[in-house]
Amino acid sequence: MKYLIVFIFLFSSINFSQIDYQEFLSGAQVVDLTVEQGALWVATNGKGIHQYIFNQNKWITYSTENKNIENNFFECIAVSDEYVWAGTTDGLFILDRKRNQWKKRKFAVGGEYGNWIRSLAYDSDQDVLWIGRFKNLTRLDVTKQKFDDYDLTMNSDPKSNTIKTIRFEDDAFVWFGTEAGVFRYDKSTQFNGVSSLTYFSNKKNAFRNEGESVSVTGIIFDKQNIWFGTDEFITDERPKFNLGGIYRFNRRATWDRIDKNNGLVANGIFALARTGNKIWVSVYQFDKKTKTEVGKGIYLIDRVTGKITKVNPDAITIGSNTIKRMLFDGHSMWLATDAGLWRVTVVNEFAVWNGLKTPKVNEIKGRISE
Repeated sequence: MKYLIVFIFLFSSINFSQIDYQEFLSGAQVVDLTVEQGALWVATNGKGIHQYIFNQNKWITYSTENKNIENNFFECIAVSDEYVWAGTTDGLFILDRKRNQWKKRKFAVGGEYGNWIRSLAYDSDQDVLWIGRFKNLTRLDVTKQKFDDYDLTMNSDPKSNTIKTIRFEDDAFVWFGTEAGVFRYDKSTQFNGVSSLTYFSNKKNAFRNEGESVSVTGIIFDKQNIWFGTDEFITDERPKFNLGGIYRFNRRATWDRIDKNNGLVANGIFALARTGNKIWVSVYQFDKKTKTEVGKGIYLIDRVTGKITKVNPDAITIGSNTIKRMLFDGHSMWLATDAGLWRVTVVNEFAVWNGLKTPKVNEIKGRISE
């Protein structure tokens, strides 16, 4: 673990803020994070699953090297008091925390792509795990251990059935971001698939009707607006396929777009996070020649003034400009990069946000990493 303290002119105020950076899992391609009270869970692409116990500064690692899980390559992760779920390109791994044993589940519906698990979100209020797959959405009633699969295809567009992200809006709604727009589910109603959902796409006045399609990568909420991060994917043949950028919806009719024309360095959005009045945005530029995503660091958007500021100046790096996920745990921002995991803490607190609902830490016996 590397450790340093630096000072940066972070929020364009007259005072310098003291920033504490810590690096973990150096060299790992970190793909997803989730937090419970007292611990962080980390999914990596190539180095297994990790649990970090905050007050003990201790890591527990599940990997093929440690012979306590049969896979090292993961896409996403979710946690409850009883279980840990980790998605792969070939099914769902489930950890029974009492027995400290992993098992693998595959889905019969959807074929090969139906077993590509791209997003997981656990709702502790209803004891439900939502499983976003490359093909189909699954609802797991955890108490009953009952899996129900749903095809969300809208208007004969298969991309509307490709789930990329799942987010909860308070206790009221569940949002499902797809490669062709976003669905909203009202939790006060019974879930019956598409008939239970409100659909927003770029074909019916949402997302300003821009681009051929809109692929949603992240969703953040405040009282006035909903913020949607989207993918950039453009070619010479299809220059308007996925335009990217952030779309800000005022919950009524107005959609604004934030992109490189008004402050960002690039249009691709990896992830969004929020601390108080700041929206954190990790961005990338799509390279048309190589058809790859080139990370361009993190920017802050002030929700009140609209001012956009770059977080990591060139003089102060965090190891990588490719930040695939960001997670605020109430005190620190965790950055999942393609070269390790970073925790960023502003010593004079930049936000106090107690709206996190997390289960208590349940430390289980595993192999402690060095």
